[in-house]
Amino acid sequence: MVKINALTKTFLYNQELITAVDNISFEVNKNELVLLKGKSGSGKSTILSLIAALSKPTKGTIFINNTQISKLPDSFASEFRNKHIGFIFQKFNLINDLDVKENVLLPLIPQNLDKNLIEQKISKALNLAKISHKKNQLIKKLSGGEQQRVAIARALVTEPSLILADEPTANLDPNLTKNFIEILKDLKKLNKTIILATHDEVFFDLDIVDKIVELEYGKIINVIKS
Repeated sequence: MVKINALTKTFLYNQELITAVDNISFEVNKNELVLLKGKSGSGKSTILSLIAALSKPTKGTIFINNTQISKLPDSFASEFRNKHIGFIFQKFNLINDLDVKENVLLPLIPQNLDKNLIEQKISKALNLAKISHKKNQLIKKLSGGEQQRVAIARALVTEPSLILADEPTANLDPNLTKNFIEILKDLKKLNKTIILATHDEVFFDLDIVDKIVELEYGKIINVIKS
């Protein structure tokens, strides 16, 4: 499903060359839930950004479903991402002055779909994220937990095969974290492949986790398989 080989990402910061990801390799099989574990600055978010083709690696390759996304031009990368990848951002990145349904609709706009099919996809995503009862509510009037559910629905609406989540529970209390874990279990049952970046200890003993990739300073220091 996802194959990462000799991946490196460097960038300049204050005229200093920073290595955010340092020659890492790992694979994620279909229907696996893989955790990227590490403290802030370990490279977790950078890896997700590279897998989503939101940025390009300095060296190395990334294959998703046998497509080398690390070499795709920006326009093709955007199209591939829209069809195959759902991204749950840490800060949700929702539009406050739009309602729930309008936010979830946004990824479907480039696909030029029939109106009835759009409605079906939105309804399915809202139900999966358990937020359909708020579909006409403005984002700015929702709680943090509700906004996260909208972000999940938006990530699911294109029916992607790969879900990426960057510190999805960083801003949630323990009860809302439990709710998110229940949604993860539902996604596993739907054969979704999930890569989740976190340092939240609650995830590391879950029976739905297939592999933990532990990172430190951009390098893999351990891989734990269930």
